[in-house]
Amino acid sequence: MIDHTRAPARDGDGSRPRIGAVSYLNSKPLIEGLRELAPGADLILDVPSRLADDLAQGRLDVGLIPSVELFGDPNYEVVSDACVATRGPVRSVKLYFRVHPGSVRRLALDEGSRTSAVLSRIMLAERYGVFPELPGLPLAAAIGDTDADAILLIGDRAIQPPTESFHTIWDLGQEWLDWTGLPFVFAMWVTRRDSLLHDIPELLAAARDLGVSRLDDIAAREASLLGLSTADAASYLKDNLQFRLGPAEQSGLQLFHELAVRLQLVPPQSKLRIRDSRRLPISPRMHLPASAQSAVSLPGGAR
Repeated sequence: MIDHTRAPARDGDGSRPRIGAVSYLNSKPLIEGLRELAPGADLILDVPSRLADDLAQGRLDVGLIPSVELFGDPNYEVVSDACVATRGPVRSVKLYFRVHPGSVRRLALDEGSRTSAVLSRIMLAERYGVFPELPGLPLAAAIGDTDADAILLIGDRAIQPPTESFHTIWDLGQEWLDWTGLPFVFAMWVTRRDSLLHDIPELLAAARDLGVSRLDDIAAREASLLGLSTADAASYLKDNLQFRLGPAEQSGLQLFHELAVRLQLVPPQSKLRIRDSRRLPISPRMHLPASAQSAVSLPGGAR
């Protein structure tokens, strides 16, 4: 369930941090016990796109926001190696095609998406030379409410099987891995450069570690709310998701960034910025595997 309550005003001394987290099942392990670990902070749950807007407008001090947003603001920094990533099928990010992918003219984008929307555009452009119109799909709308050639769905509703037949269905995590050989990072903990977080980064890592140790408990607690069996929810959390930003995930992020820059979807001068490199080491220029390098060198630039 989404908590649409917006972050309250800070206390006068600025001592009450505002933390925004994604409301989907895939993010529950990252906030397990966080209210108890950080009782002096306000935790706000919402969809990724709204969290990104809240961080940009100063309503949050740190947010679990779409990874693509990090590249759009030079004042943004990653503050934790806790993330939402995948090394194969992710199940909760899907692109449904009513026609062959090369014939798509209109792509309806889930209102909650940012990173997945850019990833969809990259894959259609690079693999098929397709640059479709991009109508939105409201959060309350179903697939049947749009006549678009393709529909992007993210989050818990994408886990459920569709109610109509499609020409092709892409699980974007699997498609990215098959294409590049790399993991994909959908969301990261990000703050503004001038934010004073004190021990919040350490508490975010502690919450992630606690959540990873309690995946079965989280599945049992959340499954019925989503119409899933406990076993299915547990499998999703254990088999489809990764929660640590390691070297391979960083390489996947770099490739995603390079492709997005080439299609002029993010500023060319943008980069991955880490607040404390001792907490999350990252090389200035990561060495990509051959499959990723070939993806970057595909013909046909931005159009």
